[in-house]
Amino acid sequence: MYITLIDDIEIDREQRSVRKSGQDIHLTGLEYGLMDFLARHADRLCTREQILDHVWGARFQYDTGTIDVHLNALRRKMGWSNKRPVETIRGAGFIFHTNAERQQYGLTIQPFIAEWLSRHNDAFRNKGLTPRMHLDPFVSELTMTPDELCTMLDGILAALLPSAKPGIISISSKLGLNSFTLTLAINDTVNELRIPICGDIDQS
Repeated sequence: MYITLIDDIEIDREQRSVRKSGQDIHLTGLEYGLMDFLARHADRLCTREQILDHVWGARFQYDTGTIDVHLNALRRKMGWSNKRPVETIRGAGFIFHTNAERQQYGLTIQPFIAEWLSRHNDAFRNKGLTPRMHLDPFVSELTMTPDELCTMLDGILAALLPSAKPGIISISSKLGLNSFTLTLAINDTVNELRIPICGDIDQS
């Protein structure tokens, strides 16, 4: 039985089949599995490790780009953009968005990041890491929820911490035309998180 997944996309999980605007879309087993897994965890960050474990299975321990290859093929077949509905979060994973438009949320970045850092203080201490933060300018309106941002940062940190050596974890920012980039760096490992913005920017 077909159920609506998003917009004009329908899925029959018993038959493992998909159609768009009433037309059947041929997906490989891995393409279907990737879409189904992301859709079952919609609006939540799915890490590469989770996807490999649930879609590819134990035979794949390391992602050498296979997820991106199959995701790009899935996007072509479904007529999806690089952002919607599946968004790639660099260094963290992927999010399958079900809401058509992103809402606007008031969130002052500096105290948010300071609170996030304090939540992980024990983990930093155990690794011999000292947090440093330099955010300028500050963005007050984002197009994602605080929970989404926290989840993405948690995902990046989870990827960086295991191999971290004593030193500095630094968080800095950069303002683009339509986005605000947070950069997390531990030792020589750097990850960037690009966040859409939609409000006023305080450059003081």
